[in-house]
Amino acid sequence: MTVDNKIVLITGANRGIGLSIMSAFINAGYIVVGTSRSDDGVKKINDTIGDPSKGCGVKMDVTSENDIQSANKLIRDKFGITTILINNAGVTKDNLLMRMSSEEWNDVIDTNLNSLYRVTKEFIREMMKQKTGRIINISSVVGMSGNAGQSNYSSSKSAIYGFTKSLAKEVASRNITVNAISPGFIETDMTDKLSDEQKQSIISAIPLSRMGSAKDIADITLFLASDSASYITGENINVNGGLYM
Repeated sequence: MTVDNKIVLITGANRGIGLSIMSAFINAGYIVVGTSRSDDGVKKINDTIGDPSKGCGVKMDVTSENDIQSANKLIRDKFGITTILINNAGVTKDNLLMRMSSEEWNDVIDTNLNSLYRVTKEFIREMMKQKTGRIINISSVVGMSGNAGQSNYSSSKSAIYGFTKSLAKEVASRNITVNAISPGFIETDMTDKLSDEQKQSIISAIPLSRMGSAKDIADITLFLASDSASYITGENINVNGGLYM
């Protein structure tokens, strides 16, 4: 893999899959900027990076165009042009549709889907000028399979596939690839809250008989960002242990 001081932006990098992706890119020698909505999250990102010359945390809400524009200016001024964008930020607000409030629906769609439009549009302009770039969108297995009580989340993640394929066709001539990754059940602080009975029920449905690790997702992300994946675009890679094929 060729790094050459490439600058990576990872949204939602202060926990779980985002934190693991960020750590993988740091270890691979990239300059990494991670975003979080909270001051505590930014501190965790900075503590993880350690060396300010290797990247930093930025407070950014992916639902705010002003935040996104400010973050881009900060990155340009401090490090240079972002050439790798990883859209990872996401939320869940689960409920059965009959009980789901407009707020629960809109918050999930705005954070998980509309943010792709906002963040990608801001950062892709400079990739187009540079004629190089990698955009990687983190979706989910439930974007394909659906899941009871997650019509908002499943809808937001399913829409990522259409966004990925359409954008890949738009920017391919500029040497920019756009791909998606769909994690299955991954061991994170979110799954840690499940009971042993719930975990066993999930694992029993997975052909590989275990949950994945955040590193499994980070490794695929690192590959798609590398020169080794220069001829892959408009694709979705399932990382789910065979849960959905």
